[in-house]
Amino acid sequence: MVGSKLFFLRRLAAGVGLCLASAAAWAHFPIGHCKALDETTVQCKGGFSDGSTAPGLTLDVISYDEKILLSNKLDKDSTTTFKRPPGQFYILFDAGAGHVVEIDHTEIDS
Repeated sequence: MVGSKLFFLRRLAAGVGLCLASAAAWAHFPIGHCKALDETTVQCKGGFSDGSTAPGLTLDVISYDEKILLSNKLDKDSTTTFKRPPGQFYILFDAGAGHVVEIDHTEIDS
């Protein structure tokens, strides 16, 4: 009886381990990068850690007082370009279900 319970528990643990490893292999997260094309224009590119693109992904430019200054979607190349707003802001890529990327205006590459 003890041997069969031990066997069952080992098989169960192995099955759970395989499920977790499989889920981790398929997991990916959103990534984003923004750069200044010139003093007034910013270009952002979004995608996922597995290398897939993200056309249609929502990109919002938000002021520090939480006002949406610009809302846009990434194009077929997973990029979007916009005029840099004055003042302090951050860029929010929203891939849904809590998968977001925030880029502060100070992190925009020049």
